[in-house]
Amino acid sequence: MNAGMRTLVSIAVILFASIAARGQDSMTIADGGRSQAVIVVAANSPEPERFAAAELAAFLKQISGAEFEVRPTAGDDTGRILVGRDAAKLVDPGFTTDGLGAEGLVIRRTSRDLILAGAGSRGTVYAVYSFLEDELGCRWWTSKVSSIPKQPTLRIGAIDRRYVPPLEYRESFWFDALDGDWAVRNKCNGFFDRVTARQGGKQDYEGFVHTFYPLIPPDKYFKDHPEWFSLINGQRTTGSAQLCLTNEEMRAELVKNLKERLRANPGATIASVSQNDCFNNCQCDRCAAIDREEGSPAGSLLRFVNAVAAEIEREFPKVAIDTLAYQYTRKPPAHVRPRPNVVVRLCSIECSFSKPLADDRNQAFRDDLVGWSKVCNRLYIWDYTTNFAHYVLPHPNLRVLGPNIRFFVAHGVKGVFEQGAYQSYGSEMAELRGWVLAKLLWDPSRDPQKLVDEFLDGYYGSSASHVRAYLKLTHDAVETAGDALGCYSPPNAGFLSLATLCEGLQRLREAEKAAGENAELRQRVRTAELPVLYTFLVRWNELRDQAAKAGTPWPLADDVRAAYDDFMQISKAENVTMVGEGRGIDWLKGVVDAAAKPPHP
Repeated sequence: MNAGMRTLVSIAVILFASIAARGQDSMTIADGGRSQAVIVVAANSPEPERFAAAELAAFLKQISGAEFEVRPTAGDDTGRILVGRDAAKLVDPGFTTDGLGAEGLVIRRTSRDLILAGAGSRGTVYAVYSFLEDELGCRWWTSKVSSIPKQPTLRIGAIDRRYVPPLEYRESFWFDALDGDWAVRNKCNGFFDRVTARQGGKQDYEGFVHTFYPLIPPDKYFKDHPEWFSLINGQRTTGSAQLCLTNEEMRAELVKNLKERLRANPGATIASVSQNDCFNNCQCDRCAAIDREEGSPAGSLLRFVNAVAAEIEREFPKVAIDTLAYQYTRKPPAHVRPRPNVVVRLCSIECSFSKPLADDRNQAFRDDLVGWSKVCNRLYIWDYTTNFAHYVLPHPNLRVLGPNIRFFVAHGVKGVFEQGAYQSYGSEMAELRGWVLAKLLWDPSRDPQKLVDEFLDGYYGSSASHVRAYLKLTHDAVETAGDALGCYSPPNAGFLSLATLCEGLQRLREAEKAAGENAELRQRVRTAELPVLYTFLVRWNELRDQAAKAGTPWPLADDVRAAYDDFMQISKAENVTMVGEGRGIDWLKGVVDAAAKPPHP
């Protein structure tokens, strides 16, 4: 089954299409709650393949009620599910994973067998989860909510699928999406995903980002070696600054320190050598001369990183060196090129996220991406999919997620880090974004709107149509207002008008009614109301005045503290602790207290 061609209308449709008997060309693996097949995983298979076989047996039992034997030999059974490369070779000696890269998979029905296998440590694991998802209808919406169909009879039709994911690094960096079980089931392999080696592992960084000072700590080195640090306005400084990238003595010390870290972290596949999260790159004569020659401060950075990468490669040939193209280094250099073992991670922080990258509003970033794609063999993207200042604020960016990921892949990008609200539950539509992003990172050809609709139906059930109407309202509003929707958008952005907020709250209250007596579903809808309630709370007096002047009925309690209590009751049930990056939920009490004070005479 070609994943890019699927039309995922509902779980019921998937089950009808994929599981129902199709004439005689089918393999029965369960009949009336009794297993009709055995799961074979070779005795010498690596641990992730044995894990994949155990997961398959467990989920097949959940679906059919049948117990499935897991054995190390193929035997003469009429129905065999062969998990892993060595198991596949038991019945097909010519089976190979050549051409599947590091994570590609094979799902293939033969006359009597089903092969689920893949490349590397994760390919077979992904083959099992892809089979469960694409053929049997399993969905893992969040770490706590899933849809596992009940089907006592399972018949599998003809399948012959090979798939290689276009992205080698896939991270949906949202708080709940970091759960290891969720991440591996949705085929995320990023650094922060809590995926274990038993589950197939992940792309593991040594130092994730902004590592100049961790590798050359100013407290240790500045007193004796001020020349190792940025020269700014004639003074060497460590205050919100960088390293002097033309100082060879400093580079030798950084390489020594990085090697020590890599020896202590043998599982690392990538090591970060990247600028601090600030500006103030070194302006000494040598650094400045290189940057003029290269037409960008990325010139001195990349020459430095290339030199580090060359030295690291001698001892750690399988470790790539990752650096940032971020803010002042975003523009690619004119001459120097990244070494093959260098990853350049381009950051989209300045972009408008109400418009896709193809829009003229994002031309500057788009031009830099195209420029890097022409010179870099391992280009990664650090993308931004939340509002850091206000995690809980409405952030209607769903319409750009799919087009942007496809744009990345079309320009040779090999990895994407989708930074979301990573510190707390309760962020605006966090579960939806985490799942949709994971699906798109695995298969960018998927239809993003169909994915959104599928999640809404699966997660919100009877309330889905009303939540869908709310999302359409906010997305239409941001398009009409023309807001840039940056990752630090304010609560008084144009699209957050009183009319939009009132109508949005009405849609969500209708969703709450549609949840009926289902307490879990009602809590999910109430959590979806938090962004609208939050906007009212942080703009309370302003919006009250607007409503009074316009004669608009006020949709909340007259007392701001009563509205705040409602917000906190929902937040406590959802375990919300943060409302912005570095901004705890207690911050909101101060805002509400200020709004509750009578105006000065």
